[in-house]
Amino acid sequence: MKTYDIEVQRLKSLRHDKGLIEIGLDVLVLPRPARDEGATTSSLRLPVEHARSLLVLLKQQIAELDKLQPRSRRSGRC
Repeated sequence: MKTYDIEVQRLKSLRHDKGLIEIGLDVLVLPRPARDEGATTSSLRLPVEHARSLLVLLKQQIAELDKLQPRSRRSGRC
C-alpha cells in the first residue's frame, strides 16, 4: 500500500449534496518514503487557520443537514 503526505494549501469551497460533503481545495500530494516502522497510513497537514475554517464550515454544513432531518431523528443525537 502506498502512503502519501497531503498538505492543504487553500480551502476553496464546501457543500453538501445527497448526504455527501464535498470540499474543494488545493493540495500538495507527495509520496511518503517507505519506513521500517510499518506505518501504512497517509497523513493530512493543514495550517491552523485552515483547520479552524474547515471546522466552522463543517459545523455549518452539518447544521444545515440536521435541519432536513425529521425532529424525531434529531432528538436522539448527543
